[in-house]
Amino acid sequence: PDPKRILIVGLGGGSIATALKTLLPNAQVEVVEIDPAVTRVAKRYFNFSETPLVRVTELDGRVFVKRALRSGQKYDVVMLDAFDHEYIPEHLLTREFLTEVKGILGPRGVIVANTFSLSRLYDHESTTYAAVFGPYYQLMRENRVIVTRLDGLPPMAELKDRAARYATPLQRLGANASQLLDLFTSDVKIGRAH
Repeated sequence: PDPKRILIVGLGGGSIATALKTLLPNAQVEVVEIDPAVTRVAKRYFNFSETPLVRVTELDGRVFVKRALRSGQKYDVVMLDAFDHEYIPEHLLTREFLTEVKGILGPRGVIVANTFSLSRLYDHESTTYAAVFGPYYQLMRENRVIVTRLDGLPPMAELKDRAARYATPLQRLGANASQLLDLFTSDVKIGRAH
């Protein structure tokens, strides 16, 4: 309900970190980005900026997660949004990696993963996420966003309460909370690979 520590693997233009600054101004947001050029572009062309509560570490996301696991760090939310020139780097799609991510989640920790709606890896991703985290929600548009938490899926009533809480700030960011909530489904169809 009120995340204090958030980890984002993959910076891109920095829009997720910037949105989180608006939605959760007191949360500590750590971003891991493997490519220093991506960080430079996000700062120069997308108005991304680091603050005392939002910082970027330039490192491979898998290495960062392994180190966080070893040092006992815990996050309330982990967001996976790393892509290379083709798709999500393969070493960030494995059961081993997702198990490490699970290990750095705090109690009731939430995982959010941005993938593609149509991918030859769709079935494999679905099976791997289910094997590590159990049931999950997904939001489907051009991309597929997988959402779950450690202690099982929250009931839809809880999601509606959360959506209502953030409706106004999300609207300022150009998102309609109730429309997004309508995209949530836990009915994952295997066999969508393309």
